[in-house]
Amino acid sequence: MMEKLIITAAICGAEVTKENSPAVPYTVEEMVREAKSAYDAGAAVIHVHVRWDDGTPTQDRERFRVVLDAIKAACPGVILIPSTGGATGMTPEERLQPTELFPEMATLDCGTCNFGDDIFVNDMPTMRAFGQRMIENHIKPEYECFEIGHLDTILNMAKKGLVPGAPMQFNFVLGVSGCTPATVGNLNYLVKQIPSGSTWTVTGIGRSAWDMAAAGIVMGGNVRVGFEDNIYLGKGHKAASNGELVAKVVRLSKELGREIANPGEARRILSLA
Repeated sequence: MMEKLIITAAICGAEVTKENSPAVPYTVEEMVREAKSAYDAGAAVIHVHVRWDDGTPTQDRERFRVVLDAIKAACPGVILIPSTGGATGMTPEERLQPTELFPEMATLDCGTCNFGDDIFVNDMPTMRAFGQRMIENHIKPEYECFEIGHLDTILNMAKKGLVPGAPMQFNFVLGVSGCTPATVGNLNYLVKQIPSGSTWTVTGIGRSAWDMAAAGIVMGGNVRVGFEDNIYLGKGHKAASNGELVAKVVRLSKELGREIANPGEARRILSLA
């Protein structure tokens, strides 16, 4: 029998703007609004990037502190996963700032890749530094894999003790322009490579969001949706909130016979409890 489904909401990212959708949050109040809409709809996990009020992406530690504390107050028990990816072009030192707040989880990107017109740089020295910081600060990483080779890299690092090891949580981000395409075959290959006892989430970018959500549900994984990844409920129909995107996953999962994990259940499944 499958575990209950953990839904993660990636509420804003670093790339999408209010020009794409006026509901994309920038301010602290907007971040809380979107996080609560997702939480109320069924998300047990909120993946957090932060912006300045004008929409500029930042990894500023104090901005993260304010946003994370405000979301915690509005969403009791929620699991927060701050980003250490930041935005393309940021230095490793900038990107690591949220780890100074000792979150229970944070993302760790598993390799360099083309990212649209940009290059998202995660060389080995960077990944070793991020892994060491998470070991020292007792942070459970969510390993972000945009390419098939990223998984091999991070598994080798885990074997050498360079990053936190078992039980590992992976997020397979598929469909980014220039990275591994979002297909069920590619997802199935990745899932078959992870160590026994690991957990995994799938994120489909853009038009692949709902195909990947359905695949994650029926394959026994977990699902991430949100404005960071996709702003559409369907063709030509923009979501009014992150909560609407989460609610669609809830409907899909229930129709397919899989229950939704609350934050306490998600914490147990992710070995945080």
